[in-house]
Amino acid sequence: MIARRVGMAQWEADPNRMAELSLRFEEIDWRETPIGVISLRRRRDPLLEADVYEVKLDDEYLMSSLFTVAEVELARLGLAGLPDTGLDVVVGGLGLGYTARAALADTRVRSLTVVEGLGEVIEWHRRRLLPLGESLSSDPRNRFVHGDFFAMARAAAGFDPDVPGRRFHAILVDIDHSPRHVLDPGHASFYTAEGLQRLARHLQPGGVFALWSDDPPDEDFASTLAAVFATAEAHVVDFDNPYGGGKSANTVYVARLGQGNAMRGA
Repeated sequence: MIARRVGMAQWEADPNRMAELSLRFEEIDWRETPIGVISLRRRRDPLLEADVYEVKLDDEYLMSSLFTVAEVELARLGLAGLPDTGLDVVVGGLGLGYTARAALADTRVRSLTVVEGLGEVIEWHRRRLLPLGESLSSDPRNRFVHGDFFAMARAAAGFDPDVPGRRFHAILVDIDHSPRHVLDPGHASFYTAEGLQRLARHLQPGGVFALWSDDPPDEDFASTLAAVFATAEAHVVDFDNPYGGGKSANTVYVARLGQGNAMRGA
């Protein structure tokens, strides 16, 4: 394991210190992928006195269980105000599973389709290597789909491999850092009016598109949402940050289609 290779000589002579290191840090799995080395790590955070799970792609952090308030709020805000029962929901980006779990905690949700581009992440959940893997994998309403969310959003067939063209009540997305800071240049077109119009075709009338962003509210993107959807709001989600000494914030955008037509101008 990578962290355990560093400075091993100074630890090997002291079994107690080796045991302490093993408890404080573990590289659970790592894989070579076409886009780089992906790794799952667990470390004990001494400040929070809790285990933190992290996923890295090469040297870049992709996801962490350290701060999950906004991921949960993505589901709560996205599903608020929808019908009282029988909701069909898509989550774009499985990650560590906090948005998916929050969606399943809503008893109105009858089906959840979680689209994840990294098969390794789905496997980690199915193997119960992550804290939420058991609850997500065992819930009969939940289905993992290994696929490119952005390609599926563009395609007429949409997000359900078994039911092409199926429409959903909500699509909740947490993949890129923000509409301006994307993980892959090919994602950028999704955040344009044309890209959002294609996404809206996969929503039921009155359906909701919600998006997590690491950046403050972006007026230009909010205007693009308003050009496609009947309503659009940017919610600032504050959360405690013990490392920064105060509060940090993410943004959750929530856009809703009109009941009478699929999208503006349709």
